[in-house]
Amino acid sequence: MRIMTATALAAILSLGTPGFVLAQGAATQAEKAPAKSGGQTSAKISSIQVVDIKQLPEAVKAQVEEVVSKSSAEDMQALRASIDASPAAANALKEKGMSSAQVVAINIADGVLTMFAKTA
Repeated sequence: MRIMTATALAAILSLGTPGFVLAQGAATQAEKAPAKSGGQTSAKISSIQVVDIKQLPEAVKAQVEEVVSKSSAEDMQALRASIDASPAAANALKEKGMSSAQVVAINIADGVLTMFAKTA
């Protein structure tokens, strides 16, 4: 499953659109990244955005939904558990009236964690 997800992510990145990171422990990898010499982690999040996928351009929304469809239930549970374990991420969702159960993908770029949520 990891190979399939990695392939899908590589395809999205090669198209020049934002790369969407799904479950696969992505959020936990960002939070628990192995310390490099000097104690620094590989991903430092400076701000958090919450985006309703309904607001995305159709082409990007289709790509997000395609990658999401290839994720397992276990992957999504791991992603959501990681979000719930991060007070900053959970609060950002709460401010928008959402919960981790609505998050279907994340993207981490340039210190910005973007959580993509699907609302009813």
